[in-house]
Amino acid sequence: MNPELEPRPQPPRRTLRSHPSKRRGMKIETVQRWVFAVILIHIGGSPTVALAAYSPHMEQIKHSSGVGLWIMSGVVGLATTAGVLLVHQRSLLSPWLILGILPMTVSAFYVF
Repeated sequence: MNPELEPRPQPPRRTLRSHPSKRRGMKIETVQRWVFAVILIHIGGSPTVALAAYSPHMEQIKHSSGVGLWIMSGVVGLATTAGVLLVHQRSLLSPWLILGILPMTVSAFYVF
């Protein structure tokens, strides 16, 4: 036997599956929750900020319309925050609800 013609033994291949400590998998449900939460924050947060920003301008024209937009910004913000909490299966009584009314509280200084 000629040693030059014999194939050399290959070292064993290491894959990510053989070393779970190197790869941290994420469940598809978790990814779906985060994607839905980000979409919900964008869809609900944009009108919240827009209503809160426009309410001081509307208040100068007609006070009741400005206050109405101001209240609507708080309702939409709270609904958006509650939706994100529900998506992540958290309690609705959470300090995170403050984020929902944050645009409303900032614009309150200019409305009143």
